[in-house]
Amino acid sequence: MSTVELRNSIIEQLSQIEDVSFLNALRTIIASKVSDNVYELSDFQKERIKLGRQQIKDGQTISNEDLQKEIDQWLNSK
Repeated sequence: MSTVELRNSIIEQLSQIEDVSFLNALRTIIASKVSDNVYELSDFQKERIKLGRQQIKDGQTISNEDLQKEIDQWLNSK
């Protein structure tokens, strides 16, 4: 079923629902998907991002392959 078909099916079914509390709950769910609110980062999150960017600039990175090797070694040593 395509997105358009699914949307139309839901609209048709919604038009038959009389339960106000259920419809309000659906409105809340839908609002969370179409909301244009901007997510605000906490000071802690901003600081962690700043730290991560500095680590990248300083070359304090590891490849995914090397990280997987470290994890495998750690798991095998347990």
